[in-house]
Amino acid sequence: MSSNNSSANWRQVVQRIIKAEMSKRGVKYQDLSERLAKVDVNQSADNLRNKVNKGILGADLLLQIMVVLNMRKIDRDEIVEIFADMGVSLDNE
Repeated sequence: MSSNNSSANWRQVVQRIIKAEMSKRGVKYQDLSERLAKVDVNQSADNLRNKVNKGILGADLLLQIMVVLNMRKIDRDEIVEIFADMGVSLDNE
């Protein structure tokens, strides 16, 4: 088992959450890029794909994506569930 605090684990959670939200809404990376451009955030579709696939993006971009996807929240229980799916238990549950 990998460490609970492994950056790779957290990156995978970020990746899964964003991809799931995009999928729920039928949003492709080009669509996401266009939505972000409407709020003056310039990210190419390829750049977004790379950042999401690596699970590495700044807090500002995460919040901007949440806004343009109309995400209401990121649920703590969902995060714990994703970790459990990955075989990682969070000690502070």
